Order: sequence, then C-alpha cells, then structure tokens
Amino acid sequence: MTTKTIVVLAVVGFVVMMGFGYGCACLNYRQDCVRAEAGIKAQYDQNRNNYDNMWKKFKEVAGVPDRYVAAMKDIWENTMKARYGADGNKALFSFIGEQNPNLSPEMYTQLQRTIEAGRNRFEADQQQLLDKKRQYEVLLNGTSSLFCNVWYGFPRVDLRRYDIVTSDKTEEVFESKRDNGTLL
Repeated sequence: MTTKTIVVLAVVGFVVMMGFGYGCACLNYRQDCVRAEAGIKAQYDQNRNNYDNMWKKFKEVAGVPDRYVAAMKDIWENTMKARYGADGNKALFSFIGEQNPNLSPEMYTQLQRTIEAGRNRFEADQQQLLDKKRQYEVLLNGTSSLFCNVWYGFPRVDLRRYDIVTSDKTEEVFESKRDNGTLL
C-alpha cells in the first residue's frame, strides 16, 4: 500500500468513526428527549391528579360541618322532645340555661389545615413541572441538539400545553407588572 492510500483510508476511517460517534450521540440525545417529554406529560397528569384530589378533600372536609350540623339538629330536637315533650313547655330560658351541644371550631381548623396542606402539595408539584420543562429546554438548546432536533423532530410536544395553573389575578399582575398589595 502506498502512503497516499493509507492516508485516504485513515481519513475515511476517521470520518466513519466520527459519523458513528455522532450517530450514537444523537441516539442518546433522542432517548433523553423522549424521556424528558414523557416526564413532563406524567408530571402534568400528576398535577391534575393532585389538584382533583385536593378539591375532593376540601369538599369532603367542608361537608363534615354540614353533616355535623344535621346530626346536631337531630340530637337537639330529640333532646328537647325528651325533656319538654312534643309540644315543649315553652320554657325558652330553661333551654338557654341548660347545657346544650355546641359546634366545634376544631372542624373549621381541620378544614384550614387540609386546604393549606393541599395547596402546599400542589405548589410542590407545580415546581416539579417547571423544573422538568426547564431541563428539557436546556437539553433542546444544548450543543447536542444542533442537528439532532432537525433529524428527530424535537420538540414533539407543545410545551405551552403543560404550563402551570395560575389565577386571573396572577396573570393580570404579571401582564401589568404591577401589584398594589390587594388580596382580591
């Protein structure tokens, strides 16, 4: 073999190895993108699941006072009938002066705790979604993405579809860039 042939073979071999190496890197990049998109979708579904669960808990805990009031009403009515007969004795002051069941403020405290815990958990899930989106955007804009995005067609999902849940008030404040300190 001549020196020229050896040089040509070395250059061809080098180009093939570089192409193979870049091909493997693109396959790894594709796998990372697929994993990132699946993670974003799953986290978004988890946020929906948590949000739904949170509101169901609020409703159930808030329903306890209604059930409690209905039960207390039955107890009061039965207690009054037992004490004073079906028609009562018209003794309003004896009713007021006696020991009667009261609604517990602990029920409302429990509802407040449930709301706070649910909101904190939902916020943590929202933060995870934001972090997954950030990581994916970094991956999409990194050096490996130069040709691989075109080759594999990433991103394959509309990342705006997976935005976090906010309120109209928050959107207004961020749009106007002003917050006057009002809560509502």
